[in-house]
Amino acid sequence: MKIARVDTFPLFYPLKQPYGDANGYKHYRSSFLFRITTESGVTGWGECTDWLPALTVGFEERIIPYLVGKQALNRIPLVDHISKWHQRAAAGVSMALTEIAANYAGLSICELWGGSWRDSVPVYASFQSYTEQEEWAEHSLELVSKAVASGFHQVKVKVGGRTYKEDLSHILKLEEALSGSCEVIVDANQSYDYAAACRWERAFKDWDNILWFEEPLPLDRVRDYQLLRSSLSVPVAGGENVANTEKFLPLLRDGALDITQPDPAHTDGIDEYRNLLTLSRKFGLRTSPHTFDGALSRLYALFAQACLAPWSKMDKQDIEPVEWDAMDNPFSAIIPVQPTAGMVTIPNGVGIGVDVDKEILERYRWDGFSY
Repeated sequence: MKIARVDTFPLFYPLKQPYGDANGYKHYRSSFLFRITTESGVTGWGECTDWLPALTVGFEERIIPYLVGKQALNRIPLVDHISKWHQRAAAGVSMALTEIAANYAGLSICELWGGSWRDSVPVYASFQSYTEQEEWAEHSLELVSKAVASGFHQVKVKVGGRTYKEDLSHILKLEEALSGSCEVIVDANQSYDYAAACRWERAFKDWDNILWFEEPLPLDRVRDYQLLRSSLSVPVAGGENVANTEKFLPLLRDGALDITQPDPAHTDGIDEYRNLLTLSRKFGLRTSPHTFDGALSRLYALFAQACLAPWSKMDKQDIEPVEWDAMDNPFSAIIPVQPTAGMVTIPNGVGIGVDVDKEILERYRWDGFSY
């Protein structure tokens, strides 16, 4: 079953109001989707993130010429080869080829992977807390309150982009407004050193609704992560940009994390992503995927969580939540799957089980000029 063509869909959306985290502001959202079609008409969708001009040229001049004529079911060697050129493009190609295999076999993704443990998976609303306006904390509180009112039970907010005093004031206001009705993830985007991260324990010890402290330190400071775990009363999570099991192993072996956070779009392909989930389980760790960069990537994270063995025997706590982008981003709706009361029902049709929203693809297609 040879690959006949690859159609690309670069998407661009300028934000009306920039938002961001400790790494800075986002002024636009972008996505790069593509559809691989075989000679027999079987198709599969992929998605990756990077600078659109670079992805467009890379696909047109290298990746598409390489894929056309290759056997679509030869997924692992093809993905491995492309990962040497562009790791995130390889992750997207692995999604498309996985769906082709499922469509060809007449199976859902979960069936292709051996079956699921559950038919729904929890999600948490993920926010970029900072804006350029002076009243950014009040704006953040308004967004979180709307998400909780819509049914989310867990939210992620940002710290590390302002002074400790400002960030603490923001979280205190959030705690007061939520009144224990919602669990909170605090994400620092690797912005602290060990001493600065430890300051947060003064607040954490008084709160019982903190799910975890996410990437407080640069992830290569394994020893500091070990010390931090012993200093905090809340779990420590991280790993969204770790591409494979080889690079995750030191963090797991040396006890740097309580919760791993691989991202399907940032790993060396969907097969390697699932290896990371299994590896976390082998080390007795929870794993809650990072999926802020794309709706298709998020869908694959949901499929993988549905197929992942339980981490706990506790009622209603057998599976960890998946990140759900709750910011202004029309590409979040490309995959027509939405949460209800903080849970997403897993599509069980053939392939990914849903149709990609073609109207969004056409409406926001990048024209090659505006950026």
